[in-house]
Amino acid sequence: MAADPAPRHIRAILEEITGMLVQVAGDELLVVGEITPATTFNDDLALESIEFVALAELLQQRYGTTVDLLGYLAEKDLDQILAMTVGELATHIARVTAADQAHAG
Repeated sequence: MAADPAPRHIRAILEEITGMLVQVAGDELLVVGEITPATTFNDDLALESIEFVALAELLQQRYGTTVDLLGYLAEKDLDQILAMTVGELATHIARVTAADQAHAG
């Protein structure tokens, strides 16, 4: 078994995102297979816009207003949004929460 190249905190965020995705899209999401950092929201998960909104709400409940998924998506063009991966979102969350903690500390 190959070692997971993602740092521990990114893996923890990935696990939280996976749980949130199951919460908003249902258990059938797991039929797709394991959700990995390379899993795309569009091609692999076929997430609908209402599910993105629900995910954004769960992320803000968990991480606070620092994690603004809809604002993050607004900075991207359509091709970038369609190609976005779960790992990319996890990395973004790690970056903005670390920056927020650095400003608070």
